[in-house]
Amino acid sequence: MDRGAKVVIIGDEPDAALVGRVLSEMLSAVRKGHIPTVADVTYALGEARENGAPDLGAVLADAPEGLRRDIRIRPRTVSQKRYLDAIESHAITLAIGPAGTGKTYLAMAAAVSALLNKQVNRLVLTRPAVEAGENLGFLPGDLEEKVTPYLRPLYDALYSMVDTDRVRRLIDRQAIEVAPLAFMRGRTLDRAFAILDEAQNTTTEQMLMFLTRLGEGSKAVVTGDVTQVDLPKGTKCGLIEAQRILSGTPGIATIHLTKADVVRHPLVQRIVDAYEADTVSAAARDEAAGDID
Repeated sequence: MDRGAKVVIIGDEPDAALVGRVLSEMLSAVRKGHIPTVADVTYALGEARENGAPDLGAVLADAPEGLRRDIRIRPRTVSQKRYLDAIESHAITLAIGPAGTGKTYLAMAAAVSALLNKQVNRLVLTRPAVEAGENLGFLPGDLEEKVTPYLRPLYDALYSMVDTDRVRRLIDRQAIEVAPLAFMRGRTLDRAFAILDEAQNTTTEQMLMFLTRLGEGSKAVVTGDVTQVDLPKGTKCGLIEAQRILSGTPGIATIHLTKADVVRHPLVQRIVDAYEADTVSAAARDEAAGDID
């Protein structure tokens, strides 16, 4: 499009006004150096319908406070921006939402930024190895070989932000530690940024253990999807319990991300929609079957 050209929107007044707001926000993002994607536009249309899309251009283009520019990670939705702001301003943040909403990736970006900015001395990245548990010792290989399959998603996020050689040096000098949740017991984490991933698979006792590891100058982010609990039947989910028990506690934020925040391939959001619809249908079928009985 030529410089100085105009865009004419033709349609019903409400729809034309909505498209106009979206284009205005996209233009604001472009002027700040952001190149909008199809996913950005799709999200912007939904956000404009729901909330009017105020300052969406700034959300897409501006680097949140505390996030290093050289990591090149930005929030893609209003809720993701709220999530990063919560991490910056709280000692503990609980992030709950479905796959693809950036829970782990954005937490990792905040953690890496804090480490490289020398706000903390080390990163501690952990997740429960549900299948391993007491059987970890029976797996072949040394400790790293035993636990790597369970922790691979954390390594993947880390390597996507920091070059491989630098990550290896940081791991070698114990500035970055990736370990199963069971290895956190009995420790105190001073000046550390700790991330507990897949926290829906923690028990109440494991969650309490993790949260009470924090020492002086530390932060923790807990991420999980409460619709994907793999705990044995009858076992209380530590993430659900933490959300309930800690609600309103000063210094602790809870952020809920939804399918509107899915930023993976557009098909991921359609998959989430399909499974949600099937869950509702299954519940309706079970209820109908109960009435027949």
